[in-house]
Amino acid sequence: MDRRSFLKAAGTLAAAAGLAGEESWAAAGSIPKRRFGARGPMLSVIGFGGIIVSGVTPEEARRYVVEAFDRGINYFDVAPTYGNAEERLGPALAGLRDRVFLACKTEQRDRAGAAEALRRSRELLRTDHFDLYQLHGLATMEDLDRCTAAGGALEEVIAARKAGVVRYIGFSAHSAEVALAAMERFDFDSVLFPFNFVTWVRAGFGPQVRAQAQKKGLARLALKAMAYRPWPQGADRPYDKCWYQPIDDPDLASRAVRWTLSQPITAAIPPGDVRLFRLALDIAANLRPITREEEIELRKLALSTEPIFRLGA
Repeated sequence: MDRRSFLKAAGTLAAAAGLAGEESWAAAGSIPKRRFGARGPMLSVIGFGGIIVSGVTPEEARRYVVEAFDRGINYFDVAPTYGNAEERLGPALAGLRDRVFLACKTEQRDRAGAAEALRRSRELLRTDHFDLYQLHGLATMEDLDRCTAAGGALEEVIAARKAGVVRYIGFSAHSAEVALAAMERFDFDSVLFPFNFVTWVRAGFGPQVRAQAQKKGLARLALKAMAYRPWPQGADRPYDKCWYQPIDDPDLASRAVRWTLSQPITAAIPPGDVRLFRLALDIAANLRPITREEEIELRKLALSTEPIFRLGA
């Protein structure tokens, strides 16, 4: 993205974010909420990534979930691929399930596999339905073709929606090309995608997905808002659940999260480390639009930073 285009986009971010919901920005100390899609429920602008409770004790899982809920988080997202996260999150949500928006995923590509994954996830998470069920990690056109073909996973998810087991259908992707194609194949309710200032500016990765999702009326959910770059060779890795180097500097993290949430996006899911999740909560509790000066600073940083995703990769 050239400088002129970037600055033009910067000037419209705060106004665009106002489209996301009635409570786009925070009163002091509160976590704001935005609407999921045009007529969906109001979700906290920060989501609880289920990987946070993977590998922790049941007591820790419950403590993290209650802490998040007490601070205003009502959007929880998990997947079978997150270690034992489903096993931990289900009991941790005891007494809270009907008061939160629970999203789950399937990495299965065929109908039979998706049916079994859905059954097992409901069992582990102790729920009779999912508010959002997503085709997980669409990385290639082959993934998309298999999911949307006759006998594919999408058939099972549609059937589950008809049966009342699923309310909304979405997908997650780390490929802009596949995400765009997916939105042409089916009327999904949401897309979960990396909306990150480095990949956006340095690689042009994200603007086209956000624009198409907005045009088609999909709810936009953000991954990787706090991602910085690939881990440098030989660097210490204090966040073992992050395959990339996350942003843990409070000032830069604030600008990165606020940049993402100054887009017309409902919510962002922070990295799966409780320390980074708490940092995101603090940022959201004092959420304000990104300024043009901050945008310019982020652009300068992005242009000298290696992105974790690129177009066509």
